[in-house]
Amino acid sequence: MEVIDKKQEIRQNCLDYTLFSWSKQAGLNPINAHRGEGIYIYDRDGKKYIDFSSQLMNVNIGHGDQRITEAVAKQMREVSFVYPGMATEARGTLGKMLAEITPGNLTKTFFTLGGSEAVENAIKMARMYTRRYKIITQYRSYHGATYGSMSACGDPRRHAVDSQQAPNFVHIENPYFYRCPWGTSTIEECGEMALRNLEQILKYENPHSVAAILMEGESGSSGCIKYPPNYWKGMRKLADKYGILLICDEVMSGFGRTGKWFGIDNHGVTPDIMCVAKGLTSGYLPLGGTIVTDKIAEFFNDNYMAIGLTYSAHAVSCAAGVANLEIMQSENLVDNAAIMGKYVEQKVEELRLKHPSIGDFRNTGLLGCIELVKNRETKEPTVPWNAKGDEAKPTARMVAKVRELGMFTFVKWNFIFIAPPLNVTKAQIDEGMEIISKVIKIADEYCH
Repeated sequence: MEVIDKKQEIRQNCLDYTLFSWSKQAGLNPINAHRGEGIYIYDRDGKKYIDFSSQLMNVNIGHGDQRITEAVAKQMREVSFVYPGMATEARGTLGKMLAEITPGNLTKTFFTLGGSEAVENAIKMARMYTRRYKIITQYRSYHGATYGSMSACGDPRRHAVDSQQAPNFVHIENPYFYRCPWGTSTIEECGEMALRNLEQILKYENPHSVAAILMEGESGSSGCIKYPPNYWKGMRKLADKYGILLICDEVMSGFGRTGKWFGIDNHGVTPDIMCVAKGLTSGYLPLGGTIVTDKIAEFFNDNYMAIGLTYSAHAVSCAAGVANLEIMQSENLVDNAAIMGKYVEQKVEELRLKHPSIGDFRNTGLLGCIELVKNRETKEPTVPWNAKGDEAKPTARMVAKVRELGMFTFVKWNFIFIAPPLNVTKAQIDEGMEIISKVIKIADEYCH
């Protein structure tokens, strides 16, 4: 009886005394998480959930790796916190490791506590460096939940607060070939039209007022929208033409998630600023970073860098980051993500033959999304973009089914995400895809 009461007490304390993200607070029924191991989470009743979205696409090495625990404990036995103006071994080691794996001449990191702060400080640094103020971003994008990063988003979650949004953010269309805004017939043509549109917007806005173009390394929670070939290279050319910086948001797509160290590595481009978090510690401790090129770093040698955070370069988080990257390297998790990503694509193609509601699947490494439709010819979505009320019922049914069948994954509107930890095996992918197939049967009911 005491065990039952303890489980209930844990859950009730969370409901009574804490607030949960992105939700109405009434009627919540959170999973009462107890422990994690590999690609699985276990609740306090012993039920096992296969984690097919690495929680929020961040637990890249999987759950429960005690090597992180040991590294963190070792650091805490030495020193837990020093103010960010001090040097620590973990800080320097992690900074050096990042300089070695990031593309091109990205060499110095300002450490933050997460992705939103990484984006906030990237925007600030771009404005200080260029002495310009506008930031160009995409409508179908997510960059964080603080005021600046949320204003940069096109994600409709910003609508609740956009009467007070930060100024000087300009949004453009995505090169979303499956639903191409320009009605093109090839992904290459869609990319060309998107670049033309970007340059036209730059001209409308006065390119000499634009500090930076901010894009995700690979699209994430907006539906894993695939960048057309040469799209990133085209953006690099436009940015150079007008003296604009390129900021690459790798918060979700970084650290092996796409089968390369960073999403932008799939496109052969070096940005001026890179934002990282999530997979930097695989979520074991909060940590992010704003990484800049040597050229930008040199600018701040003689110009005051007006950014700072109490917990910047927190020694314990940095120690977790070092251990995390060592694990990724020793276990070849980046390569495994590429190999398992191809296997996921093969399994989804098999599902496509069984489920008429699968309209499209977009995937890079282990960052993938199934888009569900009512009709493959018309591409009418099973659930519309930003659906509410009755329109969103199919999503609610699928979310409930996912949980019932012992899976945790991200289901949003007509999207089902497939992004397991990078140490996933073929057998575990088979296990997860069997559950997803049962969930997609719900979407099939709405086909016509």
